[in-house]
Amino acid sequence: MSASPDRTPLPRDFFERSVLEVAPDLLGCTLVRRTPDGPMELRLTEVEAYAGEVDPGSHAYRGRTARNEVMFGPPGHVYVYFTYGMWHCMNLVCGPEGRASGVLLRGGEVTAGAELVRERRPSARHDRELAKGPARLATGLDVDRSLNGADVCAPGETVLSILTGTPPHPDLVRSGPRTGVGGAGAHQPWRFWIDSDPTVSPYRAHVPRRKRT
Repeated sequence: MSASPDRTPLPRDFFERSVLEVAPDLLGCTLVRRTPDGPMELRLTEVEAYAGEVDPGSHAYRGRTARNEVMFGPPGHVYVYFTYGMWHCMNLVCGPEGRASGVLLRGGEVTAGAELVRERRPSARHDRELAKGPARLATGLDVDRSLNGADVCAPGETVLSILTGTPPHPDLVRSGPRTGVGGAGAHQPWRFWIDSDPTVSPYRAHVPRRKRT
């Protein structure tokens, strides 16, 4: 019988480290989302690291803007962005304050509140698809820009928190290029996932947009 997940909230100093240390350590952690309809919980199985102003794939690569302000800290807060005119994606800010970096939450296994997630993800054919991909994860957990800047390390039952969970065996942790990232950041092995977990999204290489003629 496997041990029950650790319900200890992650402290702020967990996030106050290099993004490349935080990202793989988030695998197996429990993301808790509390809503008026009830709580939902997710075991994280796939993440990507973005290293801010030294990372061409990061929203903060060209410096601080109104959009990416949260990425510059303090650590332990949520950065939510809107993409393709229809989807939200959720990141956890890490590293020392003033140096933008964050971990994109790409996939996970819904472990509590699945009925609430299904209501927001009616197109999912199986429960393993409820949060299989960053936009699906955010949609299923009712995450949008209203949660941008939320503090996952604040005391009490906040709208979002991260618990220690159950870390995967080190032999099951894999890394590789990030999904859809092109240019100078295309080959950085900064995507981390739990091997053979059915909730991990498929890797897709960057496809350059065709120029209009």
